[in-house]
Parts: sequence; structure tokens; C-alpha cells
Amino acid sequence: MATTLFIIFILLIFSGFFSGSETGLTAANPAKIHNLRSKGHKRAILVQRLRERKEHLIGAILLGNNAVNIAASSLATSFAIRYFGDDAVWIVTLVMTLLVLIFAEVLPKTFAFRNPEAVSLSVAPIMAIIVKVLSPITIGVQWLVDYTLFKILRIKATDESVDSSDVLRGTIEMHHHEGSVVKDDKYMLGSILDLSNLQVEDIMVHRNNVEMVDALEQKSSLIRSILGSKYTRLPVYSDNKDNIIGVIHVKSLMRALTSEGVIKNDPEEVDFESIISTPWFVPDKTSLKDQLQAFRDRHEHMALVVDEYGEFRGMVTLEDIIEEIVGQIDDEYDDVSNLIARQKNKEILVEGNLSIRDLNREMSWSLPENISTTVAGLVINKAEHLPNPGQVFHFFGLKFEIVSREGNRITTIKIKKQ
Repeated sequence: MATTLFIIFILLIFSGFFSGSETGLTAANPAKIHNLRSKGHKRAILVQRLRERKEHLIGAILLGNNAVNIAASSLATSFAIRYFGDDAVWIVTLVMTLLVLIFAEVLPKTFAFRNPEAVSLSVAPIMAIIVKVLSPITIGVQWLVDYTLFKILRIKATDESVDSSDVLRGTIEMHHHEGSVVKDDKYMLGSILDLSNLQVEDIMVHRNNVEMVDALEQKSSLIRSILGSKYTRLPVYSDNKDNIIGVIHVKSLMRALTSEGVIKNDPEEVDFESIISTPWFVPDKTSLKDQLQAFRDRHEHMALVVDEYGEFRGMVTLEDIIEEIVGQIDDEYDDVSNLIARQKNKEILVEGNLSIRDLNREMSWSLPENISTTVAGLVINKAEHLPNPGQVFHFFGLKFEIVSREGNRITTIKIKKQ
């Protein structure tokens, strides 16, 4: 009797080991295991290898767990019949069910779920041996399932690949929901993942808002325009703004205006042709990730954007891409303006050229970003005409009221959530 009870006790311990190992090895954080593995942690290397062979690992755990559970139940049933008769079978069944549930399933799995890395590292050496020993059986069972039962039942086994960026987005969103990632960090991390999906045309400065200088101006007037600008780099055109001949840097002009530390008094002495750099044109469909890498490779900070026909569309800078990740960056020369002004009655007043992406980020909304880049463009697209001040539109659960318009450009819009 004592021997039988001892064997049942040992089998329950093995059952708990298999249950806890399954939870620990599957719930362990891959990033933490990878970090330990990169530092040469031997058990972390074993955990990584076991996780890479998931089918063999799960098969060995299920085989071992079921074997010890069935053996424990059979011994308990035999024990009950031998010493207490057939009437005690249902009592033993109830007792074994509770023992297996509590001590072989719930307890070890709960402990492993709360300490997945510690458990996985502890059981890895033993599980590696068990998986190796049971691999012939698990391979045979897997073959039987894949090539026999699936074909008979006509079940198609699919192996859906998971996009790593989607996994990262889900992780960020989960931690934000739990409160461990603040709102700004959430959008910053998400923006990095979005660089491949966004294109240059989504963030570029439109040609109407690009400050440029005319090479045909008188040199004195041209110098005043360049030095009076708040920007350090300006596109230079000749005759019309579609004919861009180069880019001038304020630093290059300042060097040309001085000779051995002495400022030249005659503007005609400045050779603009020698200080105007060759313009760099990039397609408007270039992804922000590729454009950022191009900026780094060329050691450039500004590029001119053209469409598929070579028409000038706007300008993009390295700062524009960085701002897309970290948010607005203002220096001492920027006109700091609040593009979103909060009003009474939970209304907000926004400028028409505010990007929908920035609005979504600030207000935690989910307006579509594939219809238009700006709020004004979204309203025009949904209204299907150029609206006048005072007109009100309702879409996407929001109320849009046109406040002001200059020519064909909507300048101010009032928005309220319905």
C-alpha cells in the first residue's frame, strides 16, 4: 500500500513538472531569453532551441503528461479495488481528479505563469533530454496527424506568418493600456514602425508654403531675402518656381560675403553660381524609412519632392521626418502656433493645414489618413465641393464647421465630437 501511494505521489509530481514546464517555456518573454542568450547564458540557449522546435516540445510534454496522469489514475483505481472494493472507484476518481487539477495543473501552471523565465531556465536541461528521448515517438505521432488524419478529414494545416511589426504594435498597445507606456511614448514608438508605411508626400511642405528665392533678382535684394529668412537652406529658382536650379545655404553665403574675416561691401562681388548647390529631387512616393536612410547616406538635410511627371510638389527635410517620430520641434526662430485650440463645449479649433495624423495623435482619434493628408483636405473630400464659412458637416462621429476661408483654402475649422 505504501509503495503504491508513493508511486502515485511521484507520478503527480512528474505531472506537475510537465504542466509547469509547458507554461514556463511557452510564456517566457522572447526578448528576455534572447538577451540572456546573447550574453552566453547556457540555459537560455537551451530554452531558445526548445522554443524553436515547438512541435517536438509540445508533443513531448503532452506525451509525458498524459502518460504519468494515466499511470497515476490506473494505479489509484487498482489500489481502490484491491483494498476497498469496486464501490470505492468513484471516490478514488473524484480524489484523483482534485489532486491532478490542483497539484498537477493549476498550482504548477500558476507558478510558472507568474515566473516564466525562471521556470523555463530551470527546466530547460531536463526538458532537452526528455524531448530528445521522446523525439522518435513525437515525430511518428506528428507524421500520423499531418499525413493521415488531416488527409482523411481533409483539414488543411496552415502556417500563418506573423508580421513582426504587428507584434510590436500589439505589445506597445497592451503596455499602454496597462499604464506602463505613456501616451507620448506610445505614439513615438508607433511612429517608428510607421516609417515604412508613410510616404514623403504625407509629411512634405507643400510647394505653396515653400519659401524660395529668385536667382534673377538683384544681388543686393537676393542677399537681403536670404539673410532675412528664418531658414538656413532655401531653394533657388530661375524665372518661375518650377525651374529650380539649386539650393543655397546661409552659411555658404556668409562665407562668400567675407574675405579673410572682412565683410564685403559690394554685393556684386558675391559669385552665387559657386555657392548654389545642386538640387536633390526625390519621388513623392518614397517611404519615410528609405528617405531617412537616404538623408544619412548623402549627409543631406533637405530634398525637393517631385511627382511621377517630374513636377515640383514640395520639400521635405530631415527635421520633418524626425518630427514625425518625436513630435513638433520648435527653435528660437519658429513661429510657435497652437494648431489645436481647445474651446468651450468640448470643441476644438484647428487650422486647415493641420495633418490628420497630428490630430489623431493629439486627440486619440482614428480619422482615416489615407483619404487626405490635412483636415481641410478631408472635409473637402467628404463634402465633394469647396465649402463656405458657416457650413457644417457630420462624418466619422464628428461635427466639422467651416470657420474661415481664404480664396480656395480653408484656414480654420471647428470640430466637436458627437
